[in-house]
Amino acid sequence: MTITGSRFGNIEFDDLDIITFEEGLVGFPSVTRFVILCPREDKPFRWLQSIDEPELAFLVSDPAAYVDDYAPTISQSVARSLALEPTTPRLVFTTVNIPRGKPDDMTLNLAGPLVINAVERKGKQIVLEDGAYTTKYRVFQKADRVSGDEAA
Repeated sequence: MTITGSRFGNIEFDDLDIITFEEGLVGFPSVTRFVILCPREDKPFRWLQSIDEPELAFLVSDPAAYVDDYAPTISQSVARSLALEPTTPRLVFTTVNIPRGKPDDMTLNLAGPLVINAVERKGKQIVLEDGAYTTKYRVFQKADRVSGDEAA
């Protein structure tokens, strides 16, 4: 199958590439089918490309690349809905926001991770309401940038 997206042009995929988010994503409840694109293997970023609305794609990343102790709690009801057992292969992504022209201001939404059952190809965006994580986790802290500038 092929879709034509605004960001990547023609995108070819198979049925086995489709990940279904039955409830959609926060703010996009009717957009349920996606593929994961990896334009550069040497970077931690992926694109969650919508099949339902080809002009829609979300920049995502494995939060472990930036947050060592990130361990969101997945409720039993979410685990059941995704058919997740303790040994089930899974992917966890967070959406990434990079303000135009300001890559040092990149943030991750740690409070709304995307959890995917890699076998069943089912996903869900969960909203963590315990306050342990923020929706705007700064990847590059301002103090780090000041220290780097002073060293120059």
